[in-house]
Amino acid sequence: MVIGVSPDAQKALQDFRRKNDLPFVLLSDPDHHVAEMYGVWGEKKMYGKSYMGIIRSHFVLDEQGRIVDAQIKVSPEDSVRLAVAAVTG
Repeated sequence: MVIGVSPDAQKALQDFRRKNDLPFVLLSDPDHHVAEMYGVWGEKKMYGKSYMGIIRSHFVLDEQGRIVDAQIKVSPEDSVRLAVAAVTG
């Protein structure tokens, strides 16, 4: 099962999911509690400005909920390949 988590509002996530025909669940984390628990809410920089935001990451959990793979600052292009590799061994 794939679950995406974002600080965006639920309505925006539903629209994004529909627009991109995504086959997985997207959960809204507007107060970034989940992101903070996983250590992926942090300082980012763009055009010389610093701000707080989601650090693009993925986590693969086993059936008992243990993290078996964590990729922090992973590119969208690499994320799927790495997650599949972690699941398939």
